[in-house]
Amino acid sequence: MAVSAAQILAIAPRGVAAWAEELARVLPCYDITAGPRAAMFLAQCAHESAGFTVFEERLNYSVEALMRTWPSRFRSWAAAVPYARNPERLANHVYANRLGNSNEASGDGWRYRGRGCIQLTGRRNYARAGQAIGYPLDRYPHDLLQPHLGAPVACWFWQSSGLNELADRGEFEAVTRRINGGLTGIDDRRRYLARALEAFADNGRRYV
Repeated sequence: MAVSAAQILAIAPRGVAAWAEELARVLPCYDITAGPRAAMFLAQCAHESAGFTVFEERLNYSVEALMRTWPSRFRSWAAAVPYARNPERLANHVYANRLGNSNEASGDGWRYRGRGCIQLTGRRNYARAGQAIGYPLDRYPHDLLQPHLGAPVACWFWQSSGLNELADRGEFEAVTRRINGGLTGIDDRRRYLARALEAFADNGRRYV
């Protein structure tokens, strides 16, 4: 069963309509059908994009938030202060030498920060996604903010990461870990999941 833009906006009422329309258009191309697959996909994307309203990682953290979010990197107040409220410096620091990025001085961390409704991050992922959809995202990373590119990239990441199969087995926490690297925001993700399952309810039957 296909997912409609109206169903997506029922899950995230403040969402940008153009993103809902593009997602509804491309979801079937990646076997993300209404039921557990679409419910989990949309729940994760809704959390990552603040209800389909924010499509670029902001990284505008206070000292306290830095220490809470990256405790292994910022073990003290003094270590965190230079990066507080400095998104570009922070991105270049925390994303350096990983995800296909070069060192901190290269600027790759900021250039390839999280974008799109699933917050694709890192030069390697941008290059792979661009190859998959036939567009040079590693050269034009900012273009991932456009729904007609960002929607298929989110679906590609989901499908290529084996998340349809995890969704079929109901492994929501495993899905979250594969997207987030941990369980950050799990309660909010579950709230969106409940909304998605409600949106896909059919004559009293609910997907579980």
